[in-house]
Amino acid sequence: MQKKEIKLTPKQALLKLASYCAYQERSHYEVKNKLAEYGVFYNVAEQVIAELIIQNYLNEERFAKAFAGGKFRVKKWGRNKIKQELKLKQVSDYCIQQGMKEIDFDDYLQTLKEEALAKYDALKDKNYLIKANKTAKYLVSRGFETDLVWEIVKKINQ
Repeated sequence: MQKKEIKLTPKQALLKLASYCAYQERSHYEVKNKLAEYGVFYNVAEQVIAELIIQNYLNEERFAKAFAGGKFRVKKWGRNKIKQELKLKQVSDYCIQQGMKEIDFDDYLQTLKEEALAKYDALKDKNYLIKANKTAKYLVSRGFETDLVWEIVKKINQ
């Protein structure tokens, strides 16, 4: 079943996108995709995005900070995964750097330790090397840096 394409006037698009952006922070990429869904393209889409920025509904730096902080605190993602997701949303490198500043390093290490301990304890293997390896793989897949992961996992094994 194909989606029915909706054609909106620029004014209608601006109103719909203003409420879309007011609901939660959005990236420029998400807004462009939503405009395309509504059948708004090219110059009109750029005008709508510019107006959303002027009215402060759309702010990529604010989005990056909210995204990074939220994914770390709620989903316990590591910095690598957060950066990767922000790049997929076509957020600029500068905004990604600003977003990463929302993650306190001490909190980051504490979360990494807690996640490592929880995973390590949950594994049923008797061999500590297998448990350590599985724990490390899990944490790296969650976006934590390999060197930090192994540092923590070695401490758990001792």
